[in-house]
Amino acid sequence: MAAMAAPRPHPDHRRHSPHQRRQVRQEAAPGPDGDRPGSTRSARMSPSPDTIETATSTVPVAGGELLLTRFGSGPRTVLGIHGITANAMSLRAVARRLGPDFTLVAPDLRGRGGSADLPGPHGMRAHAADCAAVIHALGSQPMAVLGESMGAYVGVVLAAQHPLLVRRLVLADGGLPLPQPPGFMPGADPAPVVEMVLGPAVARLSRVFTSRRAYLDFWRDHPALAEDWNQDVEAYLDHDLEACEGGFRSRVSEAAVRADAAEQLTDPDLFTQALQSISCPITLVTAPRNLLNQPVPLLSEAVIAEWRARLPNLTVEMVPDVNHYTLMMGSQGPAILAARLAAR
Repeated sequence: MAAMAAPRPHPDHRRHSPHQRRQVRQEAAPGPDGDRPGSTRSARMSPSPDTIETATSTVPVAGGELLLTRFGSGPRTVLGIHGITANAMSLRAVARRLGPDFTLVAPDLRGRGGSADLPGPHGMRAHAADCAAVIHALGSQPMAVLGESMGAYVGVVLAAQHPLLVRRLVLADGGLPLPQPPGFMPGADPAPVVEMVLGPAVARLSRVFTSRRAYLDFWRDHPALAEDWNQDVEAYLDHDLEACEGGFRSRVSEAAVRADAAEQLTDPDLFTQALQSISCPITLVTAPRNLLNQPVPLLSEAVIAEWRARLPNLTVEMVPDVNHYTLMMGSQGPAILAARLAAR
């Protein structure tokens, strides 16, 4: 089957000889505004502490090919699944802290980044099927899986529908059913709720930015990132950009985001049933502050307490002084997530 085929080098790499295909992505020293966003440069030097050996390939999935990024080259392979408006580079900070024994593989989910042109349907089941195709393409061995934000919900569905492929599940600020917001009626348009929760992350999807610098400045003003800006954040944002008429835009499909968000809001039974069927260890790591750096966690204490009581295989910890973004890309959250992902 197509899903069992080995990952193929991404077209950007096919111009190189086999020994050149593995590259070090030098996000730590991005080029001027005119540089192609997300470009890679061959390098023979060892990665510095702020870089990591990075290579891309593609995996056949329904409707086309999914872009896959590999961080590192160690013998232990783990899978990372990014959030709703993110891309694989949001896993870079965690990958750097895993150490030389690990390879972290992370797809750009359909509708995002290098997989932006993949067609729907979207939703957690479709993303889980794509992630299963990635694991099969890498040999079908069960993996430890880290899902962040929406990726945590994808991870839950993946572990429920493909239990032989997931040996440990780490959920970063997501994965538990979200209660419907007050006043939200079944069948109502979820768009206002999506915009309220995601804020600038969804607002950027319809904008054109005059330069790479303008895009970075937009994010520098984000309340969740303003005080913890770093090279991992810039690498993530570089990968998000593509050139377009008039400048640069995000490589995230707004339609995909809205479809995925609507499912998270309106189908809590999907995640309830999935969580109850998972037998592997689950670790939930949460942030005390939300996507806008407000002191309101995405997952309430009541929701967490309910699921702690329901699931004997669930352990929970909160990382102090982080928000939804810096849990993944800040100065302290990534090391904790890496340690939980690396556990035997």
